[in-house]
Amino acid sequence: MTGLTLTLLGPAALASLAETLATANLPTADLAGPDQVFFRFEDEALVGYGGLEGDGPDRLLRSFVIAAGRRGTGLGRAMLAALERRARELGVVRLHLLTDSAAPFFLANGYAAADRSAAPASIAGSAEFRTLCPASAAYLVKSLERLS
Repeated sequence: MTGLTLTLLGPAALASLAETLATANLPTADLAGPDQVFFRFEDEALVGYGGLEGDGPDRLLRSFVIAAGRRGTGLGRAMLAALERRARELGVVRLHLLTDSAAPFFLANGYAAADRSAAPASIAGSAEFRTLCPASAAYLVKSLERLS
């Protein structure tokens, strides 16, 4: 497997992210919201997308999607590790996420189930928590302090 390249998406590139998210039945309504950064992951072709939302030590990992046909190859783990490294570079201490279908993937990669009512206000106030993800979505958290 070759190394992954992360490219920060500008506003013009959000349409391709939205299309990929919609195909995977993931929320697209607030992609141009404040305090969000999204990345395109590629090797020789598109691998997927992922993003971060917020501006403090606790941030929301969101819009994480592996391109169809690229799943099950280990590229998702590589994408997640790269996004976590980038988050640490930005001063993130904990990543939070909501998922309807990918909890086993994230749990296998060091995330832990948490009580949604215990989410910090900066996370609980996001559109993803308030309206975009159903109450049945798993809430998972990972501390980045122990990553090297």
